[in-house]
Amino acid sequence: MMKDIGKMMKQAQQMQKNMKTLQAELDKVEMTGEAGGGLVQISMTGKVDVTKVVISPDVMDDRETLEDLMVVAFNDVHSKIQAHVQEEMNKMTGGMPMGGMFG
Repeated sequence: MMKDIGKMMKQAQQMQKNMKTLQAELDKVEMTGEAGGGLVQISMTGKVDVTKVVISPDVMDDRETLEDLMVVAFNDVHSKIQAHVQEEMNKMTGGMPMGGMFG
């Protein structure tokens, strides 16, 4: 029983170390989402900080369309970031849910 607890503690420590590494890596990741075939592009870091917004002059005069395209582009890049984070988490945990280690 004690060996199992010791093994679980080592796994938890390794997981914590891996999480810190992942957090540092997410600072370096940048992805771009777009809408309207590239009329609006939004870039974001892996920590969900928006770093850049590019808007085509073609939509500058149509406020409603521009607002809609901004939402679509943000949701596009946000989905890409979430998928990337999930993929990295799965690599780190071997696909095991985070709560599954102790639950």
